[in-house]
Amino acid sequence: MSPRIGIVTVSDRASMGVYHDASGPAIEAALRDYLATECTFERRLVADERDRIVAALRDLAAAGCCLVCTTGGTGPALRDVTPEAIRDCCTKELPGFGESMRAASLRAGVPTAILSRQTAAILDRTLVVTLPGKPASIRVCLDAVFPAIPYCIDLLGGPRLEGNPAVVQVFRPQERA
Repeated sequence: MSPRIGIVTVSDRASMGVYHDASGPAIEAALRDYLATECTFERRLVADERDRIVAALRDLAAAGCCLVCTTGGTGPALRDVTPEAIRDCCTKELPGFGESMRAASLRAGVPTAILSRQTAAILDRTLVVTLPGKPASIRVCLDAVFPAIPYCIDLLGGPRLEGNPAVVQVFRPQERA
């Protein structure tokens, strides 16, 4: 059975059908490029509501997803509640992910990156990574953190994910003899 990866798009307007979700497919496309391991992807589209975000995350973790990436809801607007939902259901926050993603966005010339509240956290044995809602920013942020994602999943007892060396260099510490 191939490893499972969840993608949650958090958007009031996309969940109501006002516009087409472009961010969720952008995450899947990036991860398919980064991964040499064949994976199964499951996507959810939810409104900017804490309880709906939490329910989607718990559902994907319970379904065996080793990684869940969210997109949207990480800004300072009143309806942006993804980080709060993460804190509602996750047990360990990994703030280095958000720090790295903000730094990469700033280097890419996005001065509003300082407004982002992106983070990562652990839900049971699932790594949850929050990404921006803007499709063009997704690869910038994933480029910054993906090298550490497979090893983090290793540490959680998840499946071994191999990176595509033509696209990304996954970091794993050397095994001790």
